[in-house]
Amino acid sequence: MPVLLIVALIGLIAGVLAGLFGIGGGVVIVPALILLAGFGVTKAAGTSLAALLLPVGALGAWQYWQAGLIDLRAALVLAVGILLGAYLGARLGISLPAATVQRGFGVLLVVVGLRFALLP
Repeated sequence: MPVLLIVALIGLIAGVLAGLFGIGGGVVIVPALILLAGFGVTKAAGTSLAALLLPVGALGAWQYWQAGLIDLRAALVLAVGILLGAYLGARLGISLPAATVQRGFGVLLVVVGLRFALLP
């Protein structure tokens, strides 16, 4: 299967999950790009960030806005933190060895997965 077709399917699945659960690209897109499309961890992270700029934010949020399910004040505060954090995280991710970034990401996924699976 061509890599771009795999990437398109990853995008479709990630979009559905983002709209359904409000999850970010890092949880779905980054591991899928690494495991299914052969990307390195930092290339997968950068590609995920670039792809998510408009579609998830604009289209997904619009549906929740129409349903009255957005706390605009909290969203704006989150956005400020996300802007700063994304910049700092990208600089850190680029400067660290890829293996270190991948291990850290794996630990994060396990911890979050266990938290959601085991605690109410």
